[in-house]
Amino acid sequence: MKTNLNFSQNMKTLACICFLTGTVLLNPGRAFAGGPEDNIYNYLQVLRSDFNGAKVEIVNRIMKLSAEDAKKFWPIYREYEDQLSKLAVDRADLISEFVKEHQGGTFDNAKAKDIAKRWFKGQRARLDLLEKYHSKIEKALSSVAAGQFLQIENQIGLFIDITIAAEMPIVGEPPKPTIKSAK
Repeated sequence: MKTNLNFSQNMKTLACICFLTGTVLLNPGRAFAGGPEDNIYNYLQVLRSDFNGAKVEIVNRIMKLSAEDAKKFWPIYREYEDQLSKLAVDRADLISEFVKEHQGGTFDNAKAKDIAKRWFKGQRARLDLLEKYHSKIEKALSSVAAGQFLQIENQIGLFIDITIAAEMPIVGEPPKPTIKSAK
């Protein structure tokens, strides 16, 4: 039962980090009213570090790797995370661009088409990356270990997607008025 409690606690930590990250990405003005963009970058780096720590803990708990398998797995996993983080930066940029266009009232047919095209490209890149590293883990360890990796990454990815989607403005709806603070 303790393992389930720790797993549940890790998922709660991931939930908080995902929510806060989504809030900062989608509403940077609300999160840091009047603060420089460097604050947002630093804040996201701290959240990413906390998120990755919780994610590693979940992978350890579920996969239960032997010392020998861990020596093979973790270098592959770190390589995967490095590649995934590059895709995450592109995704954050796309989300930020969409939100700015939406809030600025400049989200038109041309911008919608461009963003959709780039979103599909990003989704394909994420799936291709997952498939590539599933194969690497399968070759280095086993099909079961690769399946565990795939399941963990898919579930965490879905969780992140839902968290971000819950905060996104609705395409086609007029932007909500923002509250400006008095100086």
